[in-house]
Amino acid sequence: MTQLWAGVDIGGTKTAVVLSAEPPEVICRRETATLPDNGPDRVLDWIQHSICEMLTSCGASRTALAGIGVSCGSPLDRVAGVIQAPPNLRTWVDVPITGIFTSEFACPCRLENDANAGAVAEHRFGAGKGMDHMVFLTMGTGLGAGIIANGHLYHGATDSAGEIGHVRLSRRGPIGYHKAGSVEGWASGGGIAQMAERAVRDACLKGKQTLLAEAHRTGKPLSARDVAMAAKAGDALAARIIRTAGGRLGETLAILVDVLNPQKIVIGGLALRLGDALLAPAREVMRREALSQAAGACEVVPAALDERIGDIACLCVAMGLD
Repeated sequence: MTQLWAGVDIGGTKTAVVLSAEPPEVICRRETATLPDNGPDRVLDWIQHSICEMLTSCGASRTALAGIGVSCGSPLDRVAGVIQAPPNLRTWVDVPITGIFTSEFACPCRLENDANAGAVAEHRFGAGKGMDHMVFLTMGTGLGAGIIANGHLYHGATDSAGEIGHVRLSRRGPIGYHKAGSVEGWASGGGIAQMAERAVRDACLKGKQTLLAEAHRTGKPLSARDVAMAAKAGDALAARIIRTAGGRLGETLAILVDVLNPQKIVIGGLALRLGDALLAPAREVMRREALSQAAGACEVVPAALDERIGDIACLCVAMGLD
């Protein structure tokens, strides 16, 4: 019987479940809204039913399931398999997710931080393939990193390695990780949204008309997506916000280059959507700020797995790859 792997990618907006016989190829996929304010029970039930239905659709029984991998934002206890109320899943308090799925499906279940899982996916199947020293940055609503050192995932003494988003770049600035001026505040989707809200308020006070101001009048909070769309439409204010985020990202890359000396830094999420509008200023600042020899040895690239990275990352967790 062909063995199958199930992957579960849990985010604040959506949760996806995938099934694979030979990762990174996916043979079945399902997705639902996470709706974190409603608690974890509905989504946990949906995940279990989805795995059962996908196995049935493949003509397989539960005994074909070799393992389940769960990728989720921190904080979490990877060893105990417990999700500990990440910022985007505040109602998911101490959820023993690996124990629940191991009991239900009688197969191994593993839990991993989503940035670490993404790092392994890009290292095994994407832009970091063949690299011994690599850093993967998740750049979505928040910002975190997964570190590949000497060809393997580096967790650190308390599984906290890679939390570069918590590092403070300035005493003042957008807030991330409950800290003003942090890397996550300056160089994440949430941070870009904060910068946009402030810039639009200032522009309106000065009587300036911008595409972002028009988006703001809908009554919905501005998002990084709004900024990206306005920039593509030629909005100078939106373009300036992206350049600012790119410059701060470059400061962050310089820190990573000087401390870790990677061969490659792979960036997912917003880097795929914003491209060189974000990455060109980031690379420029990195080259200026980092040690020249280390910077010259490091390539900064968008993630190669594109929007598939979440699916492949949780399958890597299921297989125990590091």
